[in-house]
Amino acid sequence: MIERIIQEPFSIWTQGSGEFPEIVLSSRIRLARNLKMFPFPSKQTESTANAVLERMEKVVSRNKNFKFYRLAELPQLQRQVLVEKHLISPEHGKDPENRGLIINADGSVSIMVNEEDHLRIQCFASGLELEKLAELANQIDNKIEEKIDYAFDEKYGFLTTCPTNLGTGMRVSVMMHLPGLVLTQQAGRVLHQLSQIGIAVRGLYGEGTEAWGNLFQISNQISLGQSEKEILANINSVARKLISQEEAARNYLKENAGLQIADKANRALGILTHAKVISSQEALSLISDLRLGKTLGMIEGYSLKLINELLLLCQPSYLQVLAKKEMGPENRDLKRAEMIKEKLKQ
Repeated sequence: MIERIIQEPFSIWTQGSGEFPEIVLSSRIRLARNLKMFPFPSKQTESTANAVLERMEKVVSRNKNFKFYRLAELPQLQRQVLVEKHLISPEHGKDPENRGLIINADGSVSIMVNEEDHLRIQCFASGLELEKLAELANQIDNKIEEKIDYAFDEKYGFLTTCPTNLGTGMRVSVMMHLPGLVLTQQAGRVLHQLSQIGIAVRGLYGEGTEAWGNLFQISNQISLGQSEKEILANINSVARKLISQEEAARNYLKENAGLQIADKANRALGILTHAKVISSQEALSLISDLRLGKTLGMIEGYSLKLINELLLLCQPSYLQVLAKKEMGPENRDLKRAEMIKEKLKQ
């Protein structure tokens, strides 16, 4: 199962489906949970960490829809591809000892074991699909809780390593492409306002990463004192306001700088289809320009799904997996240009 997920040329967040796919790449619901009978990961010993892995492996052993993996048994390159596909966190992939992954066949559900908490239950969908994901996450959560006891307190809710995850333990995230707000120089102000009302704004790979390709993740910062329904409603409202602002910015650009945006998009297409060497950062920037041109009707052909898949071809580890060999930066830049060119010719 894991080999197919790693090698297939797409991910849940590249599908170009769901609500508002032109702006929202993906939605994610994450639930933080800890097992009552074991020390939290920050206080684990090798013995207790291994006991958690064994317990979770047993929990899913009879479920044909999920498979359990010990991360230390996966090659480093494969772990990094899982990071690039957003199925595990960078921290989870970097230090694999005594850590695990439970995943379903299409990668729409990924459970990190022994990350910051014992369990990080993640559910993904293309587009803005928060209600559907919350229902799925709660179904999985309830199934697990039938077999194990969670660390829970009547006052503080689900107990977690980080205090910001206390309460529901729910983190709701939306990955958005916001070139309109960036090009009209509104992004800084708008995103700063979000931080003032308790919304976290991060880059492509979460906390501590940059917003390359005009891709931003928005999510709730805390879960204590709010119900799941309130968290969902808040992030859904914020996401829809951002969508409205981004649509207005794109319409403004089309009406007032249409020639320049069309030129920018077509230049991006020209470079992507003819470049001999291209870095991941440059590729992300060009794909952002191409994606904007496509959604504004300035680029013919090329589905949104195909353009989204180019985002994976940018990534260094996924590139090496497809090439079936490890490569240094210079060879990766050569291979990246070659594979993007091939993809756009399909």
